[in-house]
Amino acid sequence: MYKIFILTKAQKDLDTFPTGVFKQIKNKILLLPKNPRPSGCLKLTAEEGYRLRAGNYRILYRIDDKKKVIYLYRIKHRKEVYR
Repeated sequence: MYKIFILTKAQKDLDTFPTGVFKQIKNKILLLPKNPRPSGCLKLTAEEGYRLRAGNYRILYRIDDKKKVIYLYRIKHRKEVYR
């Protein structure tokens, strides 16, 4: 099992979402400790990390396999996340 750390920027992103969107994203995040690379996740090419879709939102995270830790660093709408 992996541990999840939500970095400050990602926490600020989470705090702005309405309840329905938050629940959708939360459900995806809670599945990550068991399988940090679920089907549908993509390795990012422009930067280090992975992307997971949650409807129109994207969850960006990095995995440290040695420490068994997942770092969530960005959660935004698909139009804004890569800027």
